[in-house]
Amino acid sequence: MVIDQHFGASERYRLSHLVDKAEHLIQTVALPSLVQFVMRVALAVPFWKSGILKWTGFLKLSDTAVTLFTDEFMLHLPGGPYHYPLPAVMAFLSGCGEITFPVLLVLGLGTRFAALGLLFMTMIVELTVPDGWPIHLTWAAMALGIMAWGPGRISADHLIHGFPRQAN
Repeated sequence: MVIDQHFGASERYRLSHLVDKAEHLIQTVALPSLVQFVMRVALAVPFWKSGILKWTGFLKLSDTAVTLFTDEFMLHLPGGPYHYPLPAVMAFLSGCGEITFPVLLVLGLGTRFAALGLLFMTMIVELTVPDGWPIHLTWAAMALGIMAWGPGRISADHLIHGFPRQAN
């Protein structure tokens, strides 16, 4: 073994001890609940930024949002691309999802369902902008991670469901 040729037992022990200390430091910094919170915020940000641009007032879509779904955005499916069906409805639903799901994610409320909603939206975005797959893949990975491991302790879901229930 290469390590055996260059290091004696005491050097291997010191190296192993140093690696253990480094791993402990990393585990101290990357607490699972903190990582889950950061992942929720990281997924929420791009959708929130897109969604906030679609509105000019409470439940009032901007003309630009409707125009994008009417004239610019296309579904890249076999035999296409195709225009979005019901572009005003699609713009409204997209705008609602891009505002609601990120808020739920950051709060950690209905977290797995909010992540599922953003995963679905990510798939639609991928059909609209197929060249954006590298960033869409990161969004999908974050959404799947949130769906798999939940919101963590820094969440409303944990406050609501995480504590042991009292016997009646």
